[in-house]
Amino acid sequence: MKHLLQYAAILLVLLSGRSSGQSGKDDLPAPACETLIAANLDDPATAVRSELCFLVRKAAQTAARPVAARLQNQTLKFYLPYEFQPAWTENGRLTSQARALIQALKDADQRGLQPEDYAGPKWEARVAMLDIAGPPSADVLAEFDFALTTAALAYLSDLHNGRVSPANLLFNLDSKNKQFDAAEFLRERVLHAADMNAVLEQVEPDFAGYRRTLKALQDYLTLAAAGEGEPIPVPSHPLKSGDAYSGTSQLAERLRCLGDLPPDASLPSANKYAGPLVDAVRRFQARHGLEPDGIIGPVTLEQLTTPISRRVTQLSLTLERWRWLPDDLKPPLIVVNIPEFQLRAYEGHSASLSMRAIVGNAEGHQTPIFADKLESVVFHPYWNVPESIQKEELLPILTRDPSYLTKHQMEMVNRRGQPVTGDLRNPAVLEQLRSGNLSLRQRPGPANSLGLLKFSFPNQYSIYIHGTPEKRLFSYFRRDLSHGCIRVEDPAVLAAWVLRDNPQWTPKRIAAAMRSKTSSQVKVPRPIPVFIVYGTAFVEENGEVRFFADIYGHDAALELALAARPR
Repeated sequence: MKHLLQYAAILLVLLSGRSSGQSGKDDLPAPACETLIAANLDDPATAVRSELCFLVRKAAQTAARPVAARLQNQTLKFYLPYEFQPAWTENGRLTSQARALIQALKDADQRGLQPEDYAGPKWEARVAMLDIAGPPSADVLAEFDFALTTAALAYLSDLHNGRVSPANLLFNLDSKNKQFDAAEFLRERVLHAADMNAVLEQVEPDFAGYRRTLKALQDYLTLAAAGEGEPIPVPSHPLKSGDAYSGTSQLAERLRCLGDLPPDASLPSANKYAGPLVDAVRRFQARHGLEPDGIIGPVTLEQLTTPISRRVTQLSLTLERWRWLPDDLKPPLIVVNIPEFQLRAYEGHSASLSMRAIVGNAEGHQTPIFADKLESVVFHPYWNVPESIQKEELLPILTRDPSYLTKHQMEMVNRRGQPVTGDLRNPAVLEQLRSGNLSLRQRPGPANSLGLLKFSFPNQYSIYIHGTPEKRLFSYFRRDLSHGCIRVEDPAVLAAWVLRDNPQWTPKRIAAAMRSKTSSQVKVPRPIPVFIVYGTAFVEENGEVRFFADIYGHDAALELALAARPR
């Protein structure tokens, strides 16, 4: 009964009071530590509990930043049910769970996080202080317990949700369902964990791609710890198969280290770039989004000499972005990875199909990062010219060449979408187009800019997936070539996958609909989640690790956001 009354007294103060010196919605109620002490004068552990209570209250009163305020609210939520009993020591000695948790914090880099964010370098000295002979003082025990709890809460939150919000980077990835209660998880799962690593794995995203990326990160951390090896000499000219080159041994060492050259490969005679070395360079180029021609020019050399620590960073940033995705992410779904210029469709943990994609140009027409749901497939679509393209690109052309619309199967439409005629040599007609009272659209057909298929998922950016008559562009290895929409190499195969649950829409019928001269729309039986994402590192299902250029600068922006985040 005494404990129930004590709990009720503290809870009443928490619910009714506000900490002094603060105002506004981020204020936190302070624990009633005096009530706790008064109710426990006969408890020999009161000193430690009261010290803990005062530490939590002080933190709540000084947590001016919203991030710090939320963290301290979680700290309070963790300690309150146990009436501020120390969580990580018994009779003044560390529990096995505390030691295992501290090791996880020190090894945070193995999960793509920074140990410094969780006081990693300080734990050795803190543990040593508790391990010395004699019982530690109440203030030492309380400070240790409080520090481990706050570090663990931050670690769990970062591991589950990510360290920064995607919204801060203008990424529209809905994270409303990511309601993770770090305090409850710490109290219910971690505090008495028999296998700490297994418990912590439950906090992380349950996606096969995340797990593969995590394994790759750990492999690259091992490589980084082993050192970069001898520098690769810069050749005097682009190296082609058969060329003399004094750096073959250094090149071979690098390619073996990265897994592109088999350990038992028989190398050509010294100082000759040929045979297995060329094959290994081709594999390396293919993994790094380069044309696998085996020629070592400036771009290939730059990728070869990129520090392994940079690859560790790329993998860590990709893990951060995995953590932004919804907790309930389940197939079927479609994922477009912008730096990779690739679309994948998933029915299970493995990709059912994968195809090349064209994305928005890095200079002024970047494809946004967002999530939505594909609702319909349009055969023989009209292309409604976006207002920006109409004003900035087509109007100057029409002023010079009024026959442009006829040549490109285009027409003018009014605000109701009805075709209208008008003489483009008339300034009044051009003004109507300039003001938006008239719009341009391209008629369906093989020459239509959208090709013969459009995949619609209504969104605020007016972005969609579609085909294209310019098939040659898919042979390019850098494919940021559109105004923002996503073009795919084989839209008919994608349509068959999207409509696979509709038995009427066989591949044969899809092909017939594409040959038809009329426009038609087919609703998808169940809207399919679409994720437009950005990862400069990707791990294939066979474990192959691929890296890509930061074409939009999103990696650089994320690194800055992580460095600047409140701690």
